[in-house]
Amino acid sequence: MNKVYIYDTTLRDGSQSEGVNFSIEDKILITQRLDEFGIDYIEAGWPGSNPKDSFYFEKIKHIPLKHAKIVAFGSTRKKNLKADENPQLKSLLKAQTPAITIFGKSWDYHVFDAINTTLDENLSMIYDSIYFLKKEGVEVIFDAEHFFDGFKSNKDYAIKSLKAAFDGGADWVVLCDTNGGTLTFEIEYILEEVFEVFKGKNIGIHAHNDSECAVANSLMAVHKGCRQVHGTINGIGERTGNANLCSIIPALQLKMGFEVVKEDSLRTLTDLAKFVSEISNVPLPKNMPYVGVSAFTHKAGVHASAVSKKTDMYEHIKPELVGNSRKITISDMSGKSNILYKLREIGLKVEENSPEIIKLVEYIKNLEKEGYVFEAADASLELLLKRYFGIVKDYFELDFYRIDVLHRNSEHLSEATVRLKINDITQHTAALGNGPVNALDNALRKALIDVYPSLGSLELIDYKVRIVNETEGTSAKVRVLIESTDGVRTWGTVGISQNVIDASWIALVDSISFKLLKDEEENL
Repeated sequence: MNKVYIYDTTLRDGSQSEGVNFSIEDKILITQRLDEFGIDYIEAGWPGSNPKDSFYFEKIKHIPLKHAKIVAFGSTRKKNLKADENPQLKSLLKAQTPAITIFGKSWDYHVFDAINTTLDENLSMIYDSIYFLKKEGVEVIFDAEHFFDGFKSNKDYAIKSLKAAFDGGADWVVLCDTNGGTLTFEIEYILEEVFEVFKGKNIGIHAHNDSECAVANSLMAVHKGCRQVHGTINGIGERTGNANLCSIIPALQLKMGFEVVKEDSLRTLTDLAKFVSEISNVPLPKNMPYVGVSAFTHKAGVHASAVSKKTDMYEHIKPELVGNSRKITISDMSGKSNILYKLREIGLKVEENSPEIIKLVEYIKNLEKEGYVFEAADASLELLLKRYFGIVKDYFELDFYRIDVLHRNSEHLSEATVRLKINDITQHTAALGNGPVNALDNALRKALIDVYPSLGSLELIDYKVRIVNETEGTSAKVRVLIESTDGVRTWGTVGISQNVIDASWIALVDSISFKLLKDEEENL
């Protein structure tokens, strides 16, 4: 089995993504997680360019890593300046990393108009810089910036830039689609020509996603002979991002037969994607291949029926291979198979031909007609199914709630009063909030906390309101979706009403009931 080396640039290229700003602690945590996963190279930043990166390289020296090589990143020497006199190259060596990556120009347009020098001087800059670094005993990787655009503009010169790097002693030469505009068929024919010139050389690919081809281009490059792939976790990066390693790694290993990471590591890929998503504060798209929550979700009844028999009928890989899981959603497109699958998933055994199943399917479809959606409300769905079969108790009974909106000294406050019955004991409480729903949530939990102390860990983390039948104007129904967590689990609930407060109440009650149900089941 051939080895493909994965080069992660989440901490440098990824940090250039709009809205991403890693602290030193963030960078250390991500480094350790990438190393544990089995990434071969971790490009961590540009020493000397800013205090944060310089401090990171100083700190990472004292943290033992199991597998990955830390890489310092920089550029070739400046024009008309000797390599051993270049402060930037010296700062790369000062970082004391086992590998160094430098980029240089391979597009004649950039040579003339960006760095304003001659073609020969640019080749000398590449050669001299690599030769200088190699004399110090480090592994040197050369990023041929804008290589594919350069090849299309001046093929002979682009090839000369690669030759200068190899002549200087580069261990790897990486072809960069810096503007991300190269299409996959172009990658194929250009690499065929490159490998005719550089047979047996270590060549890699560094793709950007501006044409939505970064993953495809990277896979094609490996198919044509590249053995180092650059990218970022979740594809974060400047503009539209870099090649997404969360798609590249499983494709290489599971579909193309290359050795990339250990099998056990691959099973943690989804967790790695979520981890970087949280630290980078970039939400993980639900529809992201392999690791997204919807990557193995089946909505249509015919799909659910098929995967309940043979999963590969509608799944290209087994989700557990990348640490993800299958999900069958319930909607107006659902059939009996979806309901049966969901019932089995939550531990309810019902005969396939039971008349109750037919009634349940119709009941759920009628709820969907009213505006209910259960795809993002897994907790409400589980409660509905268990209530239907009479196996969920009512944890409390509402007598009434009232909400007052107060305006005082230019300040807006809401006060909610709730009276409910718990085990024949009446609780009557009031609470303030920064809005009516927040006040209602506070009052409800205040009434319940003495009886159900575990609710202290419950937190609402998202709240969405959607008009269901827009043509009805102000009398239209609204759908409220609430996402909650207790620090261990995360779940969604839904409420429908013509009154947004009532819809919110329904979703709030389901959120609390689901939490209490799960606590009860764990204590059985």
